[in-house]
Amino acid sequence: MRAARSIPFASAILIYSLCQQAQAYKLYDEDDGATFLNADLMGAVGFFTLNRNYLGDPDRNPSRMNWQEGIIKYGFSGATDKIPAGSVYGGFSLLSTGSFGDGDPGGVTAGNEHATTVEEAYIGWRSGEMFPALGQDGVDLSIGRQLAATDSFMVVEDGFSPGNAFNPDPNLPYGSFDRGGAYTLGMRLAFANTVVLRLGGDEGLHGDLMWIKSNNRIEGEAEFAVTNIDYTTDFGTIGTTYIQGLDVNKKWVQGVTAERDSLKAYSIRGESRLGIENADFAFEVALQNNKGRTENGMYFDVGYTFADAFWKPLLSFRQSRFSKDWDPIFPGGYRKRFPGEVGAGYAGPTTNNYKTNDVFLSLHPTDDLSLNAQYFVFTQLSDRDKGDMGGKELDLSVDWMATENIVVSPLIGFF
Repeated sequence: MRAARSIPFASAILIYSLCQQAQAYKLYDEDDGATFLNADLMGAVGFFTLNRNYLGDPDRNPSRMNWQEGIIKYGFSGATDKIPAGSVYGGFSLLSTGSFGDGDPGGVTAGNEHATTVEEAYIGWRSGEMFPALGQDGVDLSIGRQLAATDSFMVVEDGFSPGNAFNPDPNLPYGSFDRGGAYTLGMRLAFANTVVLRLGGDEGLHGDLMWIKSNNRIEGEAEFAVTNIDYTTDFGTIGTTYIQGLDVNKKWVQGVTAERDSLKAYSIRGESRLGIENADFAFEVALQNNKGRTENGMYFDVGYTFADAFWKPLLSFRQSRFSKDWDPIFPGGYRKRFPGEVGAGYAGPTTNNYKTNDVFLSLHPTDDLSLNAQYFVFTQLSDRDKGDMGGKELDLSVDWMATENIVVSPLIGFF
């Protein structure tokens, strides 16, 4: 979810640099990983500057905003098969985040946020060879605080992490939605409470049953039941998702978000190479029904990697479209492809009432280096007379594996 702002646009340039490190330290290992305990550590720091202030605040510099974000995630994970049947696994982690400087130009953070919270606390059981018809570990049951992502664009992560500045309801106290900032890095992803049952592994007919509850106030602390069914072969995957809203805390939200307790959503999706080596095709079409209103959302994309060409270019095109009162639920990008660093991140275009065309080009001079260019056209579908927040954006970025565990990613975006 991104906050919508109805102010005139000027050109905007975002300069962005991210350094990230992840490491798992083996504390105990027996039988080649059958029983293990890891200490896990991941950190990231981002430095940002943007030459436009979208706050509409005359007391803030309208021509330049500078801010910084930092996160560190640390904890333990492990598993063992030293039980009568199957294996157990689990994890616990804390996440410390902070925002500094001017805060982001979209008015989500003020630059004075910091927090340390439990990110993950879960335990699970896998069936091993108990159910041959379902395959190895064909039953996987987990409970607790964890990331419970689906292959649908409707339930990806609970990742919207505002700070003190974000307050869509002026009647609520200052800082009511603060989750510790680091909005752009966005690593506070786990759902507060979950029960997840996965059946059938990753091949053939398989699926998930999930109960998910958020503690994120901007999501209305919503509660959902989710069913996924997929069929996977060497040719590709076809799948469907059903989502039933169960509860929402109307104290924190308004509009379609406040109606999530009665939301029903359905989708069909697929991805395949269609028998073409180095090609990639994917789509998802979804409907939402709520209080007699029907909304629709979709995307499709096509991509091809020129594996034998110089620098192995990857070229892809994607179009996504969401109707006016579409509820994005728990988005996180579509197949992890975020729709615009400046546009969707700060300037306005959101995951409802928009069509987005997106062309992506990636070059790979070495296995450790990618050079990327992404061009977006955002088109508002209705109510343009009330303020058209569409536009165009070009993002140029580099992904460099500086070491085995450190990624450096500078980006410059023109909106």
